[in-house]
Amino acid sequence: MSKKNKIIQSRYNRISKIYDLLEKPMESMVMGKWREKLIKRIQGEKILEVGVGTGKNIQYYPENLDVTGIDFSKNMLEKAKNKAKDKKNIKLLKMDAQKMAFDDNTFDTVITSCVFCSVPDPILGLKEIRRVCKNNGKIIMLEHMRSKNQVVGKFMDIVNFIPLNIWGANINRKTLENLNRAGFNEEYIKYENIWSDIVKLIEIRNKK
Repeated sequence: MSKKNKIIQSRYNRISKIYDLLEKPMESMVMGKWREKLIKRIQGEKILEVGVGTGKNIQYYPENLDVTGIDFSKNMLEKAKNKAKDKKNIKLLKMDAQKMAFDDNTFDTVITSCVFCSVPDPILGLKEIRRVCKNNGKIIMLEHMRSKNQVVGKFMDIVNFIPLNIWGANINRKTLENLNRAGFNEEYIKYENIWSDIVKLIEIRNKK
């Protein structure tokens, strides 16, 4: 594991006990009401959630889905395991999104929520998602990213060091651009702004 990976991992391990509390304002304002909608857009039965974190999406998965969740922070994963203890259809694994131990074309749908602000090498992580998702499969992402507004975007750049150093999240990632750089065809990427132009729900048809 790279030095950068170890630093981000250690920050999430450190912050895990109060992570849900820190995220509560954003969950209340925006994210919470969109998580259930995120799950409802799933296709197929074999699902991967990348960056499961403390397991905020777990309550929304129906029992008929075969769900695997991964995260590289063992302390965050322990929180998720506690939420999933009564759900037989959910398996949680410690794994790096940048180097997944799954075969090519394993999953019908891959889900992320507030993950690609934190993956140390987002392009590598997105390439791995593209690899493990089946051809013509679906990728659904609920992500925040840098605003294109000149003033807001610049402000996000200036203050980015605060969340980055506290728990490892970048608030100025250009995730839509990163998707193109990772090999996804822009023709098959659709998104909607759900909070200004910062939080987006992205749906991708994984044409290989």
